[in-house]
Amino acid sequence: MEKVVIMGAGPAGLSAGYELQRSKIPVTIFEADSMVGGISKTVEYKGYYFDLGGHRFFTKFDAVNNLWKDVLGDNFKKTPRLSRIYYRNKFFNYPLTPLNALMGVGIKDTALILSSYFRAKLFPCKEEETFEEWVSNRFGKKLYSIFFKTYTEKVWGIPCCEIQAEWAAQRIKGLDLSRAIINALHKSKKSDIKTLIEEFDYPAYGPGMMYTHMKNRLESLGGKVFLKSKITRVNHSDFRVNNVEYIDDKVNINKMSGTEFISSIPVTELVQIMNPPPGREIIEAARKLKYRSVITVDVIVNRKELFPDNWIYIHSPEVRLGRIQNFKNWSKNMVPDENKSSLGLEYFCNENDDLWNMKNEDLVRLAAAEIERINICRADDVEDYLVVRVPKAYPVYMMGYREYLGKIREYLKKFSNLQLVGRYGLFKYNNMDHSIMTGLLAAKNIVQGSRDYDTWDINSDDEYHEEKKVLHQ
Repeated sequence: MEKVVIMGAGPAGLSAGYELQRSKIPVTIFEADSMVGGISKTVEYKGYYFDLGGHRFFTKFDAVNNLWKDVLGDNFKKTPRLSRIYYRNKFFNYPLTPLNALMGVGIKDTALILSSYFRAKLFPCKEEETFEEWVSNRFGKKLYSIFFKTYTEKVWGIPCCEIQAEWAAQRIKGLDLSRAIINALHKSKKSDIKTLIEEFDYPAYGPGMMYTHMKNRLESLGGKVFLKSKITRVNHSDFRVNNVEYIDDKVNINKMSGTEFISSIPVTELVQIMNPPPGREIIEAARKLKYRSVITVDVIVNRKELFPDNWIYIHSPEVRLGRIQNFKNWSKNMVPDENKSSLGLEYFCNENDDLWNMKNEDLVRLAAAEIERINICRADDVEDYLVVRVPKAYPVYMMGYREYLGKIREYLKKFSNLQLVGRYGLFKYNNMDHSIMTGLLAAKNIVQGSRDYDTWDINSDDEYHEEKKVLHQ
């Protein structure tokens, strides 16, 4: 009988564990946090529920959709989607639509955008290695500087000229300036312009509800989930993992053996706790990979209504705030008092930088001042708050990362009983459903006694998974 040890109880690790336990294969999961769900957990504070960012439940994977429905059933709510960009005291469509963007920036900037666009088409950058080059080639430098540069650099903390072009290729879809202009001039009746889904499923009490239920289901089937239990060492020989060591909530050092192992912890950490350690080249490659962290300043606002969006991207460079979640517009259950609202104010940062080390009371003062500055509400409307720091939330697609990750991948794929899953484990900016799919495939490999499915092959966005084609008659 296989005995599977899973490192990390985020969406990928839990999904793998649940699938295995349903197949009657014993599973033990170790999670360093006090809650399951990873970056998809939901934090409760005084009856208010806060996500660590927004997590939409939409997928093209039938297996993932079936899993969600099996776990939550009627606890899913249909949620209308609205998200916009805030820039220069105006709101723009998100994802960006060309005519909306051109009409919103004014005549002067529209002229500059168009001239810059045609210049890019006539004299494109020959190589597209960076985010800046990729975007500028398609939309011109003016549109790039207005709608892409500021926010992207807020998120990643490095210049756009140091971000790999594939980030843009994965995430920017459906924006075609020339097609929009032609359609506008000719008033074409037919179009294959892509739009986003207009609604999505969402748990009544946030995504954490899904993973708490999944944990409970897994345990009811005989599986074990140990919280506040951090993996500190992975012991192996002849490219097989033998056991893991972990520190439990009583600070005891323990050991757990297994026949199969699945890791969803940051791959950079995994490499550094391998015993015996890999070669110096692998260790150095792991040190060069970077994750971006986020702080959510969750505030309770003494206002019944604020804005209609689920979330807003803040492109305005005069504030450090990156994104705002309006949880009442995700689910009414997230806010216990209908006369109040709650917001998740997201600040992207690096561990141990000035934001990360800022005192909580100073962070909420900064956040309150900034939402007043961009006309969301008055600073004194904020009556309570909760600060959550999320380390290593986003893998950074900096220049050269593929080379470093390739070396690590080549080393770890030599292990016959170790599979990597999830955003952290694979160092991929996966959407939640992609991460879950990696967990399901890892479980399927174990159930079938094969390695037919390679979790590394689940791409974050071969085709933007929320798009649909519509025809305008």
